[in-house]
Amino acid sequence: MGGTRHPAVIELDGAVVEVPVDDDAHVAPSRGAGGDRWRTIVGPLDLTLRERRVTVVGANGSGKSTLLRLLNGLVLPSRGTVRVDGLDTGRDGSAVRRRVAFGFTDPLSQLVMPTGREDVELSLRRTHRGRAERAAAAGRVLDRFGLADLGDRSVYDLSGGERQLLALAVVLATDPAVLVLDEPTTLLDRRNTLLLRRTLESLPQTVVVATHDLDLALEADRTLVVDRARVVFDGPPREAVERYVALTATP
Repeated sequence: MGGTRHPAVIELDGAVVEVPVDDDAHVAPSRGAGGDRWRTIVGPLDLTLRERRVTVVGANGSGKSTLLRLLNGLVLPSRGTVRVDGLDTGRDGSAVRRRVAFGFTDPLSQLVMPTGREDVELSLRRTHRGRAERAAAAGRVLDRFGLADLGDRSVYDLSGGERQLLALAVVLATDPAVLVLDEPTTLLDRRNTLLLRRTLESLPQTVVVATHDLDLALEADRTLVVDRARVVFDGPPREAVERYVALTATP
């Protein structure tokens, strides 16, 4: 699973996510050709991401989480296209999701089995058909993340940091090309945040992270600032964080 690999190429070409708006909603919608009212959640986005580490910062409701969900087809664009290594998230959804793993803020959203070992085995069911083979592979995954001693405990008996690492092990078990994480440190204390950051640093995958943790945001090759559904800055992490801080200081 380790070693070097080329970063994935993620392309967003005019990607827009819109939702219909009720007539009594207090928003400023646009109007479609048929007179329907729509609200833009994010976009238009014209981006090509080739870096190994990309972070995304923005206020709650800015559209950054929707941007992340576009990358593996959890959300499809209303207009435009999203491609990962040439695979279209609309036409090639299953193939994209095999290449792009997604981690949610709350690890309990992903840990659906009674124990971590069972969750890892569930993740491996397509790539390891035999029960014994799958169990052995799950053991190797748990060993890799230092979770072997926790694999047979109830996920509800684990700390927040242990759950987050376990959820990470589950989504990485099949060795995807891209890991997308939405606010992975929100529920963690500083010790577990630092542990998660060290784990992310060691991964060979392309990693895209949305975060309010500005220290984590700086640990990237490129940072996007999202504000009011648009990418308003795209560039070096330190400059991006300075831009974001300035935006949040404005009433």
